[in-house]
Amino acid sequence: MSWFVDAFATYLYGLKVIAIGLACLMFISGLDDLFIDIVFWLRRIKRALTVYRKHKPMDYRELYKPDEKPLAIMIPAWNETGVIGNMAELAATTLDYENYHIFVGTYPNDPDTQRDVDEVCARFPNVHKVVCARPGPTSKADCLNNVLDAITQFERSARFSFAGFILHDSEDVISPMELRLFNHLVDRKDLIQVPVYPFERQWNHFTSMSYIDEFAELHGKDVPVREAIAGQVPSAGVGTCFSRRAVMALLADGDGIAFDVQSLTEDYDIGFRLKAKGMKEIFVRFPVVREEDSQPRRFLQSRRTSNVICVREYFPDTFTTAMRQKSRWIIGIVFQGFKIHKWSSSWTLNYFLWRDRKGLISNFISFIAMIIMLQLLLLLAYQRLVPDAWQFLSIFWGSAWLVTLLWINAILMTNRILQRIIFVTIYYGLGQGLLSVPRLLWGNLINFMANWRALVQVLQHGDPRRVAWDKTTHDFPSVTGQNRALRPLGQILIEQGVLTEQQLEDSLLNRIPGLRLGGTLVKRRLVTPSQLARALAEQNQVPWEETDTRTLSESLIAQVPARVALRYAVLLLRMEGDTLTLASENGIDPVSLAALARKLDKKIDYVIVPRGCVVTGLRYWYLSGRKNREHDMLDSAVAHGWLTPAQSEQIWQQYQADQFLFAEILTGLGEINSAAMNALLLRHERSDMQLGAFLVGEGVISQHTLDRALELQNELQTAIEPLLTEAGLSRKQVNQLQQEAA
Repeated sequence: MSWFVDAFATYLYGLKVIAIGLACLMFISGLDDLFIDIVFWLRRIKRALTVYRKHKPMDYRELYKPDEKPLAIMIPAWNETGVIGNMAELAATTLDYENYHIFVGTYPNDPDTQRDVDEVCARFPNVHKVVCARPGPTSKADCLNNVLDAITQFERSARFSFAGFILHDSEDVISPMELRLFNHLVDRKDLIQVPVYPFERQWNHFTSMSYIDEFAELHGKDVPVREAIAGQVPSAGVGTCFSRRAVMALLADGDGIAFDVQSLTEDYDIGFRLKAKGMKEIFVRFPVVREEDSQPRRFLQSRRTSNVICVREYFPDTFTTAMRQKSRWIIGIVFQGFKIHKWSSSWTLNYFLWRDRKGLISNFISFIAMIIMLQLLLLLAYQRLVPDAWQFLSIFWGSAWLVTLLWINAILMTNRILQRIIFVTIYYGLGQGLLSVPRLLWGNLINFMANWRALVQVLQHGDPRRVAWDKTTHDFPSVTGQNRALRPLGQILIEQGVLTEQQLEDSLLNRIPGLRLGGTLVKRRLVTPSQLARALAEQNQVPWEETDTRTLSESLIAQVPARVALRYAVLLLRMEGDTLTLASENGIDPVSLAALARKLDKKIDYVIVPRGCVVTGLRYWYLSGRKNREHDMLDSAVAHGWLTPAQSEQIWQQYQADQFLFAEILTGLGEINSAAMNALLLRHERSDMQLGAFLVGEGVISQHTLDRALELQNELQTAIEPLLTEAGLSRKQVNQLQQEAA
């Protein structure tokens, strides 16, 4: 038995040697973390005593002042069936912004995701499908490069440029004011990052919940200090906006390729590349605190912090998926980061590079220290609880300096735990703050295994840049909206028995230049305006109704400003409680519906009305001083006995059916696609110029194109005089009616 005692005593001595090394390393790491804590709190106290006494924090209403610049959201998607639709639905109904487009990168060998994106694109004109050149799954960077290439092609065809390019994943829940914040800053900053706050799960889901602890402290304290000291902000891969200047610089550097396709953390890499170019980066914690917001808060939850503009999402909930994701982060940040960036000429930036890379060591240290502590506790329990147990000297006996160092480390560790509790509490409440303590042990185990997996992968491949990208599966919160595709209009008309397949084929092949399919069918008298309205209503799953927009109430018309009515081509039919029912000749997409609800501060319903009703109504109520020369001529003809009331109504319906907006001509000619037209109409909303002159002034179309479109509009829109002549009135009678109407 003595041999066992000798062996165990030797083992304890080995533990002491290891403990000394660990204690020294933990002391260095603890001082490093303490420095960040001190800087954060001193800076916060200083700003509270100086800046915030002189200047009040900016109110969120300031974000509404700048015009909405066009923003592009880039989303890579591999095996994301059922997710993109929910994301687009939630964005359309919650984002307090309208001038944005979503570009979804799919793969040729992922037909299910492509089919899902196609359905989304049919409902949301601002969502665009991109098919990557290579089969998937490639790296996220490769997918983003394909998306960026599609965006530049879209810009060329649409003849306008995006001001900002935003990174998001398909499972992200975007804050309603995020795009307004980016819109406010993108002219002055080149990389804008907002915090990420993971969604909570049940308290016993320690794997997923460990992410809320890490991100609460990282984006609540560490990154703000990093920005303040080094002026560099690491992109989180989501909730990041790049300025146009930044993207163009990245494209120029990479000869048309912005993202490093071999990088597993392309977002982290780009932050350093932009910093090296002297571009401005900012991490923004901007709270949106509304006085009317009475949502209950948890105990010690900060009202301002819990309302910051941020990205919310569910993180991996199983040990294996979390380990895979974190090992990818470690390979990208530590191994690939060191291989590519090594060290910079700035000591402040090098300090944060050290902090990024020390995780490879500190994760091992934390886990090994936990194992040693567990062994010592078991030995202590054995010596205290077992009768006649062997008694061994403490491995710390005779080393007063080591005991002192351990006490210092214990204080530093207590501070670490306290800091985590504070930053988790101010966003999630005290309950989650206290639960972050036991989750710390579980998080250490995940990080240790992720470290080990990353190290093994790098050794196996021999080069960290050869490690393949490993996608992480996420969950998306459920939404109430239906993800349905719009059925083709022609198919609906055939099913309703108002059009034959041959007539549809002929109309599609020989569409009237300047008109869409519906306009072509009405112009050729293949369908009536009412039949078209019924088909469009079925397509968009909304009601339709006949109406005379000239008889609307003036008080109702006054509820909708002219710029809004003309921008969306709608008229207010009725108001029931806090719900407005609008008339439209076409389906209104969810993004525009949400924008209308915000601008009119009411709930919005809409109905489809026959072609020409809204156009003539807009001219009557908003553009002609409530005069209707054409209808006055018809009334005069009836009064003179030259027409019967029935003939007058027939002529009016024929005239009305051939009236349409100038924007339809431009999109029908293919000069501007409908998605780009929405963005241009939004910019035109604040202009006093006519649409054609505005587009020429913006360089979107040439004067020759404008003249051609106006000429075509005059040719296609039927005037009232020829219709009166066809009804049997003489030229003299028509001239008399013109004079009376004038």
